[in-house]
Amino acid sequence: MGKRRLEDAIKKIDHPIEVTYRSFELDPTIGRDIKENMYEMLAKKYGMSIEQAKANTENMVRMANELGLDYQMDTLILTNTFDAHRLTLFAKAQGLMKEMTERILLAYFTESKHIGDHAVLAELAGEVGLDKEAVSKMLASDEMADEVRADERTAAQYGVTGVPYYLINKKYALTGAQPTELFVQALEQVIAEDEATG
Repeated sequence: MGKRRLEDAIKKIDHPIEVTYRSFELDPTIGRDIKENMYEMLAKKYGMSIEQAKANTENMVRMANELGLDYQMDTLILTNTFDAHRLTLFAKAQGLMKEMTERILLAYFTESKHIGDHAVLAELAGEVGLDKEAVSKMLASDEMADEVRADERTAAQYGVTGVPYYLINKKYALTGAQPTELFVQALEQVIAEDEATG
């Protein structure tokens, strides 16, 4: 949701803005094949009932719908996202990071695909124009692992503890799914400062 609001804000500003996606795992210790569903995981993690977890999630789904996003939390497949992050960085080297990121998010939140599964990731990569065989070979190795870990170390240096987290010009941070207008204000402020000092 935060990504969509940022994109909407950028459309409202008549200035070139470059967005760089970085790797961040909410839970690096989670396994690839999880038996729990989203509600069970949230209930256990935050010490709440399944009903409370569903209510919290329904609110997020409602907000996503307002942005034109169709989140399917009942069928979402929890998994370790490390390999998905490796794939996005592999795609970055091919100039397709934005497309790969968008495709993975759609697969995860809307299509309930298992984004920890290498075959699924290779299929998704093929859909955005990457070579499926090259992606399968990369995923079978430890290629791009150091790059993901470097992103995560950088995030730690900036004090990132959750997502979404936006760092503008390495100076200003916004956290959470902020309203579009807040993104517009922050970006306009940074542009004005850059023009004043440039």
